[in-house]
Amino acid sequence: MSGAHLPGLVRAAAGKRIVCVGDVMLDRFIYGGVTRISPEAPVPIMRRTRESAMPGGAGNVARNLASLGLAVSLIGVVGDDGEGRELAALLGDIDGVEADLIAMRERATTLKTRFVAGGQQLLRVDAEDTSPIGAASEAELIASIADEASRASVIILSDYAKGAVTDGVIAAALAAGKTYGIPVIADPKGRDFARYGAVDLIKPNASELSTAMRLPVETDQEIEDALTAAQTALPAKSIVVTRAAKGMSYAANGEPIVHLSGQAREVYDVSGAGDTSIAALALGLAGGGDLADAVALAIAASGIAVGKAGTATVSASELLSALQLGLHNGGVSYLSVEAATSQIAAWREAGLTVGFTNGCFDILHPGHLRVLEEAKSRCGRLVVGLNSDASVKRLKGPTRPVNDADSRARVLSGLMAVDAVVVFEDDTPQALIEALQPDLLVKGGDYTIETIVGADIVQARGGSVHIVPLVDGQSTTAAIARAKAE
Repeated sequence: MSGAHLPGLVRAAAGKRIVCVGDVMLDRFIYGGVTRISPEAPVPIMRRTRESAMPGGAGNVARNLASLGLAVSLIGVVGDDGEGRELAALLGDIDGVEADLIAMRERATTLKTRFVAGGQQLLRVDAEDTSPIGAASEAELIASIADEASRASVIILSDYAKGAVTDGVIAAALAAGKTYGIPVIADPKGRDFARYGAVDLIKPNASELSTAMRLPVETDQEIEDALTAAQTALPAKSIVVTRAAKGMSYAANGEPIVHLSGQAREVYDVSGAGDTSIAALALGLAGGGDLADAVALAIAASGIAVGKAGTATVSASELLSALQLGLHNGGVSYLSVEAATSQIAAWREAGLTVGFTNGCFDILHPGHLRVLEEAKSRCGRLVVGLNSDASVKRLKGPTRPVNDADSRARVLSGLMAVDAVVVFEDDTPQALIEALQPDLLVKGGDYTIETIVGADIVQARGGSVHIVPLVDGQSTTAAIARAKAE
């Protein structure tokens, strides 16, 4: 499978509606710093600096679906409380998400509170009611599924074992899928996967599959044994198991089990990666792809997600860039200015310093590599500003660039030293540096501090500027001259 058709599936799915029914929750994050130990007990004291909140559970699945360009009908329950109203407001701010949340007086909104310092989670506190929802609320969910399925392309059962995905809700989703001829996907919990019935696809992670099948799942062979057992025991038509950095494995209709390796160059944060995976599976099916296509898209999307800090979503443009450029390093490497700004904020939140360098990088040579590698050695994450084709032509003459911007970005994105590539149209990176506000600026030895564009911007915010000595005889102009002389 070449994957050349996958971008077409992403485009075909744009605007298609997904019904997502399940356990919605509020994820709260409290950030701060730890500098001392309590005198009362041997525990760290965290000084709170800020707080944020976002939709979790099925809410985060909806958030991922919308980011991928899909329309979402989110169906779930919340408490008749402040957290429920806060969650509804957060969901209401997401373009593409229509949330139908039933407020229950007898039930509190599920709340997960995480305390984070230095990019590390210190503690998570859960406030939740995991008992099944009452008959009246169940009936409202069932009615909503029936109403929304008529205009949907896929139904997702997002089960976090918080009580919303009852047997009645599952039956309603299966009935709607049959009535309208649309696939039903289940993200399962617990030991009894058979309760999800004849869903078109069930997506456990490896640990969940192990629990349900009571089998080990460390090796490919063990995964195959567990999937074979699941195929025998379950009415589900296909099974996809996510395996973190090992990728995904899937089985369908008695066909040979397929293993696909992960594509992330670096696994930075797995938070929410399962939600990204199921959203991308839905994207592939909504776009008209088969199971293999959907899994390939899920591999690519989750590879992007785990290269980001925090519970990150993946945009359709990021996914398209990764697919079109043939990136297999997580795709975070080739970003718009807006996406890069957001990613840099997440990196900083995790305590990482951000470096920046720029250039045409028309023909990559050892001099370029020296700058990039030394720059990366001095920062946590390195962003490369890349001159557009028009910019290179203005700077270097009508015969340049030798390689177009997409080709140059693809080469740079494949380097271990490079974490993000941003193409800019101006002759200088001044505006880009102002937008990104890096902590470190690095250039080659043909510059001085006085001649480095953006040095004043970086130094004004307390950052540093570093000059890397030139490598003798190494330049694009020299390489072109040598090629012409041969």
